Amino acid sequence: MALGAFGLHLASGVLRTLAFLVLVFGSQATIYAIRERRHLWGSRPSLLLAASSVADIAIASTLAIGGIAMAPLPPLVVTGTLVASIVFAFILDLVKVPVFAHLALLKARVLALRTQ
Repeated sequence: MALGAFGLHLASGVLRTLAFLVLVFGSQATIYAIRERRHLWGSRPSLLLAASSVADIAIASTLAIGGIAMAPLPPLVVTGTLVASIVFAFILDLVKVPVFAHLALLKARVLALRTQ
């Protein structure tokens, strides 16, 4: 959002469209990153999840680029936002695995203390 406002100098209506895309793409990235305890590439998503993600991204991108019910965004900005959300998913995944491992250790310690 900051890049859109200060770097690209987007108008307020276009920033609202960008915010919509950030929410849609970011939620997709989060779903893939947190759907399992291991790394996100550890297993394939179900066909339903993959199909709904493709549909979600395609619909949101079409609305944003076409300016349907919102101010239009250039395709390059939409693509850049999608790439940034993919990078976000991998960064979130890299943080998630050690955090989950640490939380599992804490849980094991608490359970051990309760049984003493």
